[in-house]
Amino acid sequence: VDSGEWDVLIAHFLGVDHCGHKHGPDHPEMTKKLTQMNEMLRSLVDHLGNDTLLLVAGDHGMTETGDHGGDSEKEVNAALFVYSKTALFGAGPPEEPEAVPQVNLVPTVALLLGVPIPYSNIGEVMAELFSGDGDAVSAALQQLSVYHINAKQVDRFLHSYSLVAQDLPAEQLQRLQELFSSAVEEHSQLLAQVQGVTLVPPELESRLGSLIGRFQLYLREARAVCTQSWARFHPLRMVGGCTLIAASCLLCYVASELAAASDSFYRSCLLYPLLWGSVVAVLLGLARVFTQEGLDLLLVSSWAAAASQLGFFWHWWGRHPKRARLAGSQPPLASVGLRQRLRAWLGLAFPMGILLFRCGAMFSDSFVVAEARVAPFLLASLVMLLVGKLHWDGRLTVPEAPKQQLLGFSSYRREIWYLLCLVAMLLVCVRLSGFFHQCREEIPQCRPSLFLSPLASLRNTRAKNLFYLLCVALLAGLVYAVRSWLRHYGNLNSSDPLVLFVRWGFPLVVLCIACYWAVASSADDSLGKLQELVQVAVVAFPWAVYGLASVGLLLLLCNPMTVFAKDTRESAGSIVTPYLGVPSSEVDFLHVIPQIYKRMQESQKSRLERGSCKATVAAYGLGSVYSAALVIALTLLGFLLMLLHSERLSLAFLLLFLEAFMLLHIHTRARGLAGDAEPFSVPWYAVISWLLAASQFFYSTGHQPIFPAIHWNAAFVGFHLDHSTNLLPAVLVGANTFASHILFAVGCPLLLLWPFVCEMPSSQKKKSKKEPREELQEVEEHMMEMRLRESPEKFSTALLQLGLKYLFVLGTQLLACVCAAMILRRHLMVWKVFAPKFLFESLGFVVSSICLLLGISLVMRVDCAVTSWFSQLQLR
Repeated sequence: VDSGEWDVLIAHFLGVDHCGHKHGPDHPEMTKKLTQMNEMLRSLVDHLGNDTLLLVAGDHGMTETGDHGGDSEKEVNAALFVYSKTALFGAGPPEEPEAVPQVNLVPTVALLLGVPIPYSNIGEVMAELFSGDGDAVSAALQQLSVYHINAKQVDRFLHSYSLVAQDLPAEQLQRLQELFSSAVEEHSQLLAQVQGVTLVPPELESRLGSLIGRFQLYLREARAVCTQSWARFHPLRMVGGCTLIAASCLLCYVASELAAASDSFYRSCLLYPLLWGSVVAVLLGLARVFTQEGLDLLLVSSWAAAASQLGFFWHWWGRHPKRARLAGSQPPLASVGLRQRLRAWLGLAFPMGILLFRCGAMFSDSFVVAEARVAPFLLASLVMLLVGKLHWDGRLTVPEAPKQQLLGFSSYRREIWYLLCLVAMLLVCVRLSGFFHQCREEIPQCRPSLFLSPLASLRNTRAKNLFYLLCVALLAGLVYAVRSWLRHYGNLNSSDPLVLFVRWGFPLVVLCIACYWAVASSADDSLGKLQELVQVAVVAFPWAVYGLASVGLLLLLCNPMTVFAKDTRESAGSIVTPYLGVPSSEVDFLHVIPQIYKRMQESQKSRLERGSCKATVAAYGLGSVYSAALVIALTLLGFLLMLLHSERLSLAFLLLFLEAFMLLHIHTRARGLAGDAEPFSVPWYAVISWLLAASQFFYSTGHQPIFPAIHWNAAFVGFHLDHSTNLLPAVLVGANTFASHILFAVGCPLLLLWPFVCEMPSSQKKKSKKEPREELQEVEEHMMEMRLRESPEKFSTALLQLGLKYLFVLGTQLLACVCAAMILRRHLMVWKVFAPKFLFESLGFVVSSICLLLGISLVMRVDCAVTSWFSQLQLR
C-alpha cells in the first residue's frame, strides 16, 4: 500500500473462514481471530491515502457450526464495509444498513477503476459512491450517468443472451425493453434541458430523482428475471428424475440377471413394456394438444419411461413369484457350505463395493477434484482384489496331487505366472497414464503435463524431432500389432476388400497422420514461400484420414467377414452337413451351423488319418471372426481420435490400447483359473474394471470435467475458421472429449468374445507332426468363437446381458452425479464442481450408450454375415 504502484489491490484472508470451520463462530478462538483482523484493518487504514477506497467484504456467512454453502440467512448474509478518508456520502449514513447483492460490486468497482463493466454483469451500480463533492443536482447527474452506463450494459447482455438461449420469458423481456427505452429517452431529453443551465429548476430536480428510480427499477427487475430463471429449482421434478434413473438402473440389473430366461420372457418383459410406454406417450401428447396446454416433451417422455418401467416390473413380478425367486437365488444352507457361500458373496461384493465407493465419492468436492487419481486407484484396487479372491479360493496354488487334468502341472503354473505378469504390467500402465494429466484451478500447485501441448510449442528442434519420430513409430507399431494379431488368427488370408484395406489402408492412414503432424508442428516463420502450400496440407491430410477411415468403416459394415475359405470339395456328395437339402426353417439353419463346423473338423481329421487327398473345406480366421471386426473398427476409431488430439497424446492412446489388452487377458485367465462353468456370462468385475479404465483414460488423455479444460482446437482439425454450422464442431470436440468412452464402449463386446478367442493356446502350433490324431483331438475341442453359434439364443442373450450390465454401471454413476447435484444445489462449489461433473457425466452416458449399441450392432452384423457365409457354403 505504501509503494503506491498499484491501481487495485486485492487481499484474501483465510483465517476467519478456517477458524469458523474448526471452532465455530462463538468459540474464543474466533474472538482472537476477529481481534487480529481488526488490528490489521486499523493498521491498513492508517496507511491509506485520501484518494483510496477500502472495501471489506465477506464472500459468505456462517452457521452456528461454522458451515456454509446453504441458503439460510446466516449463510447468505455477510458484512460489507466501505471506507475512505474523503467523504463518500453527501448526507449521513442510513440508520439501518442497506442490503446490497454481491453482484453489485462488479459494476461499482469497474466504473470506479474506469474500465468497462464486464459483459455478463447483472448487478446494479452502488450510486452512493459516485456522489462527488458538488451539490445535490451535480451528485444526481453523476449518479444518473453511471446508472445509464450500467443499464446500457445490462440491456446489451440481455439482448445477446436472448438470441442464443430461450429460457428467459418473452413477456418479461418485452417489459424490460420498454422500461429501458423509456428511461433512455427521458434521460436524453433531461440532459438536453439541463445542458447550459446554471440554475436547475426544482421540477427538474424531482425528475432527476424519478429517472434514477426508473433506472433502479429496470436494473433490479432485470436481475430478478435472470435470478428466477437461472436459480430456478424444481424439487419435485428433481426427485422424479432421480427416481426414473434409479428405476432404470434396477431394471438393467434385474434384466441382466435373467440371462437364462426364454425368449418369450424377454419379449413380455422388454417389448410389451416398451409398447406400454409408447401408448402412454401418445395419449399424453394428444391430451395436452387437445387441451391446448402445449406439448411438454420432457414431461411426456418421463411419464412414458415410468409406464415402461412399471410394465416391466409388473411382468417380472407376476411371472416370477417371490417364493420361486427366493428358491432360485438362495440355495439351501445344508447343500452349500459357508465357505462356498462366502466366496459367491465376495465375488459380487468386491466389484459392487468399488462401484459404490466411486459413486459415494461423487458427493465430495475434494474427491471430484482429485478423481484423476481416484479412478486409477480404484481400478488397481479391483484388479488386486480379484487376485486376492483367486488366492482365497486356492486357484493360485498348484495342487500337489492329482495333477491338473486339463492343463497339466507345468501349464497350470504357467497360467498363474502369466496372470501375475499381466497384473504387474497393468499396474505399470496405470502408473504411466498419470503422466498425461490436466490440472484444475482448485489445485494451484499442480502443473499440467508437458505431453498436452502440441509439438509446435517446442522451441528445441531436436526434442521436437525426437518426439515426432516417437509418435510416428508408435502409430506404426499399433498397425503392426493389429495386423500381427489378425494374421496370427488367420484373418488376413483372404482377398476381400476389407482385408486389403487392413493391409494397405492402415499404413496409408498412418502416413497421412504423420504428414499432418509434420506440417502442423512446423514453425510458421521457417516456411517462407511454402506457407500457402502448408495451409492447404493442414486441411488436406486430415480430410484424407477422415475419408480413408470412412471407407474402412463402410467396408466393415458391408462385408465384415475376414475369413478365407479354401474349398476343394468334389461336386458329388456333400460332406459339410448331415441334412438332406436346404434347411426348411431359420431355426433348423441356426442349429446346423455348428454341425457344419464340426463336420469340417471331422473331414480334416479323417483326411489326415487316411493320408489321402480327399477334398474338404478349410476356413481360416473363422474362430475369431467377431473379434477381428471389432479390432479393425477400434483401430480405425483410434486413428480418428488420435488425429483430434495433440501429437504426444498418441502415447496415451498406446497405453489405452495396451491396458485394454491387459484387462481382456486378465479377465480371460482369471476365468480359466477360477473354472467358470458359464462362458456366456461376463462377470461384474470385468464390466466395472472396463468402465473404470474408460474413466481413467478420460483424464489420461488431457481432459477434466470442467469447461476450461475442453480441447476447443479439435473443432478445427481439417478446417479453417469457417464453420457454417455448430453441428460439425460439436461432433469433433465431443469425439475429442469422450475418446476413451467411445473406444471402451465400442469394444465392450470383447469382454464376451475374448475368452473364446483365447480358448486355443498358441503353443498348439508348435506340436510335433508325428501325432496328428492327438493334435486333431485337441483342436476339435477348441471351436473358439464358433462355440457361440452352438447356442444362438444364448449368444443373443449374452450380448443383451453384457449391454445391460454396462448400462447399469453407467447409470449408477450418473445417478450418483445427479443426486449430488440435486442435494448439494446450494453448495458453495455446485457451479464449480458438481454441476460441471453432472453435465460431463450425462454427456458421457449418452455417448457411451450410443457407442455400446454400435459395438453390439457390429457383432450382430458379423453374425448375419457368418450366417450368410454358411448358407452359401451349404448351397454349393
